[in-house]
Amino acid sequence: MTKLPSPDLDYLRRVLLEMLAIPSPTGFTDTIVMYVAERLNELDIPYELTRRGTIRATLKGRKESPDRAVSAHLDTIGAIVREIKDNGRLALAAVGHWSSRFAEGSRVSIFTDNGTLRGSVLPLLASGHAFNTEVDKMPVSWDHIEVRLDAITKSRVETEYLGIRVGDFIAFDPLPEFTESGYISARHLDDKAGVAALLTALKIIKEEGVIPPIDCHPLFTITEEVGSGAAGALPWDVSEFVGIDIAPVAPGQQSDEHRVSVALHDSSGPYDYHLSRYLLRLAEQHSIPVRRDLFRYYYSDAHSAINAGHDVRIALLAFGCDATHGYERTHIVSLAALSQLLVGYIMSPPVFDSDAEPADTSTERFAHQLDLEETHQNNQTDLPHLEHLIGEGTDHAKD
Repeated sequence: MTKLPSPDLDYLRRVLLEMLAIPSPTGFTDTIVMYVAERLNELDIPYELTRRGTIRATLKGRKESPDRAVSAHLDTIGAIVREIKDNGRLALAAVGHWSSRFAEGSRVSIFTDNGTLRGSVLPLLASGHAFNTEVDKMPVSWDHIEVRLDAITKSRVETEYLGIRVGDFIAFDPLPEFTESGYISARHLDDKAGVAALLTALKIIKEEGVIPPIDCHPLFTITEEVGSGAAGALPWDVSEFVGIDIAPVAPGQQSDEHRVSVALHDSSGPYDYHLSRYLLRLAEQHSIPVRRDLFRYYYSDAHSAINAGHDVRIALLAFGCDATHGYERTHIVSLAALSQLLVGYIMSPPVFDSDAEPADTSTERFAHQLDLEETHQNNQTDLPHLEHLIGEGTDHAKD
């Protein structure tokens, strides 16, 4: 594949909208796992499911090793019932790491053991006509919001009679809007937009009928938002692992809604030097709009794999998105760029053929980051010798 084909954006939009219609807070992901499995069946891509539902698919390559993996997560942020209050309303605990500020005013679904109820998330002081400016003084915390149910209840007993129990999952409405200008606004673009971009890339590869140079394992994880996403998901012989996620567009960040980002560092530390720069070179080679960025308050599937003990090179590709973990917005151009770069990566040779061997007693095959012939780090100002500073070697005492 010399020139990268254009992604099928109608397909990307369709699968993204369909996934947004499926509630999937961490711990409540069975339905969206089934949905993605059906898309893989359509593409004739074999896969297996782990006990909890992580999807491990396989694109067979011309060589079996070293393998690579690309991963996007199916779970989203959400909430869970922490307490049924005396007034019949629900206290919440966050699922995933996000601020209650983004939860206020949302419409939600509460999933009981017997069915689904609807409600709204409100601050404890929710009436401007009753509390006036006191509303503005409410702290921002999960202890200062509650769910008002769309059901007749004014007590704990009445709410329990509806079938609601502590531990029931709460999903926040996605409120998607796809505009003619190409902007896509919704909750939960993290990471359903990344999943849509990956599925679109896989569609290109299958339709082109090309065989990757090495085996590639597309992974779809289900617990990224709580930090353990890819911890138990990698096949043992994977040597390169690229996570797919969201890139925050905000002051102090370099990411852009119209580009794909290569993250070089996040709150867990740096990503692999060689793999990250390999992706940057691929973007330049194929004229894909790209940004380099660092994410300060961020954790990804890639680092969860490292923390689980996998000896793999890791990198992170991300679509640019404004207002992450809130009412998010990206642009179709960023998702198209992400999809194209994934195709370019999957169809490229491994960063190092020698990575097929997990360990070696020799340093000959080991890469280095410094050009040893050109690098010179000697201090340009030489320190004087000690013999000239003390005793007979100095004349200071005679002055």
